[in-house]
Amino acid sequence: MKALQYTAYGRGPVVGDVPEPVPGPGEVLVRVAGAALNPLDVKIGAGHVREYFPITFPSTVGTDLAGTVERLGSGVTGWSVGDAVITRTDPTAGGAVAEYAAVPATGLVAAPTTIPLDAAAGLATAAATAWQAVTEIAELKSGQKVLVHAGAGGVGSFVIQLARRAGAHVVTTASGAAAELVRKLGADDVIDYTGVDFRTAVSDVDVVVDAVGGETEARSLDVLKPGGLLVSLPVPPDFERAAARGLRAEFLFHASDAERLAKVVAVANEGFEIVVDRTVRLSGAADAFDHLARGHAKGKVIVRP
Repeated sequence: MKALQYTAYGRGPVVGDVPEPVPGPGEVLVRVAGAALNPLDVKIGAGHVREYFPITFPSTVGTDLAGTVERLGSGVTGWSVGDAVITRTDPTAGGAVAEYAAVPATGLVAAPTTIPLDAAAGLATAAATAWQAVTEIAELKSGQKVLVHAGAGGVGSFVIQLARRAGAHVVTTASGAAAELVRKLGADDVIDYTGVDFRTAVSDVDVVVDAVGGETEARSLDVLKPGGLLVSLPVPPDFERAAARGLRAEFLFHASDAERLAKVVAVANEGFEIVVDRTVRLSGAADAFDHLARGHAKGKVIVRP
């Protein structure tokens, strides 16, 4: 079968022929309908997170996939051949950007019925991360004000929808070209970060969800109200700096959780939009990976076999 594989740290992945995986005990073989690329995939390939997610080369790229059950390994119950499923594999295992993937049955969740199966792969990390930020960490409530950085991005687009669903007033940073998109997703106010310092456009914020980091994180403290919360996604924030200003800071480290993903799917079935930057065939996956690595993607990049 074909798969997108890392061959060395710091080298772009390539599409090649690999043996079809065989499901072991407790595993399921999934015929992949779509795989979603994530910024973490880029970091893994570059070797930036090798102390947390070491890989052995060659290694198939990707954690997020959707597809249909093709075969059951021994001991698997609760699933049948033909079931439509989504899952997120362990980052050290990867295996998503391929024609088939052998995955733990315990990580499977029934796919949403309201979203094309290939695009549903985009829920596995990005939407589940947004759920964790909005629902579990921030516990966002009706009437609160939230600032979402990079609202047109993979995670940000879901944060906007979940925050709006919670009844919050949603402010987001986005380029002028993406303003219409983020308003459609539910943003009340849009700040064009290419020409406006967001600190001059918003204040008294209850929660900031930051998917950018760096100077954006530091400046975000200026717009939070006393006791406000910064949720940082890229790297651990400066906890001491936040505490010194009477603010709270949390680092969101996302891990696979089938129970959480099932809750995300339930919301998706009620109406959830997946912003898809592009959908490509597996033969074009290397170029799609490079597109994501250069920071050009708005929403999810989906690879179909």
